[in-house]
Amino acid sequence: MSVEEHRKRARAELGFGVLTVSDSRTARDDTSGDRLRGLALAAGHRVESSALVADDVAAIRAALLAMLAAPAVDVVVATGGTGFSPRDVTLEAVAPLFERPIEGFGELFRMLSYAEVGAAAMLSRAAAGLVGRRPVFLLPGSPRAAALGMEKLILPEAGHLLALVRQT
Repeated sequence: MSVEEHRKRARAELGFGVLTVSDSRTARDDTSGDRLRGLALAAGHRVESSALVADDVAAIRAALLAMLAAPAVDVVVATGGTGFSPRDVTLEAVAPLFERPIEGFGELFRMLSYAEVGAAAMLSRAAAGLVGRRPVFLLPGSPRAAALGMEKLILPEAGHLLALVRQT
């Protein structure tokens, strides 16, 4: 089956979980999380779960697992904590849960980011993988970078990916 045929068979409406990881943001100024939620809704999807947690491995992992426990959540997108500062631990918290990494996501994200920010793109540890039969995407905390990943990679392919993963 071609990519186009797979996309046609994919569910049109998905349930998203949005996780913001930050020590400096509050619900009032969570611009990256707001942007991700808005993009999901504008694309015709539902936002089933949303949370803001501190840059702490246990807190990140607990929030992610709580989102994945909700049957209506098909996809989780996390923003923040994917750089190299000492507090950036999102990848350390989530990568051990990946049963199947989606290597191409990080590669493509950095390629797209390079076109916008140049060599600084290599400092992103954006990543993705499957936890069970659900994709989890890790994006930088910058609103612009989060939107880039959501618009160019996640929204166009999440339904297709789920259709592939959930084949029986």
